[in-house]
Amino acid sequence: MTRTAEHAAHSYPVTHSDEEWRRLLTPEQYAVLRGHGTERPGSCALNYEKRAGTFSCVGCGQDLFVSGKKFESGTGWPSFDRPLEGSVEETVDRSYGMTRTEVHCSRCGGHLGHVFPDGPPPTGLRYCINGVAMNFKPA
Repeated sequence: MTRTAEHAAHSYPVTHSDEEWRRLLTPEQYAVLRGHGTERPGSCALNYEKRAGTFSCVGCGQDLFVSGKKFESGTGWPSFDRPLEGSVEETVDRSYGMTRTEVHCSRCGGHLGHVFPDGPPPTGLRYCINGVAMNFKPA
């Protein structure tokens, strides 16, 4: 199943019509969360956020990552070695002639980014997340 078909077949607790999503999100947030886009590397202040706190989905407010799991990957996007349990789901993304693992919010289905197997121990994973897809709540 393609990313779009698999994603569309899933039912999420938080849903809105396309028109409602466009009203609720900025154009950049909509392009990433609903259009599976990617922000320019280094363009979001959350990439540089160092305070203790929680990163949540901008589409529905669900907590996704804690700051203690964030690390500097040098990629230009906020990177984490693991999400909060149950907060994200993964699908196969075969767009652009490659196979990657897409990460999306388990509550609203919003596209967050991708996960790669080149992160630090102990997980060895790098959740490469679009900063525009998240809000930050200081501890």
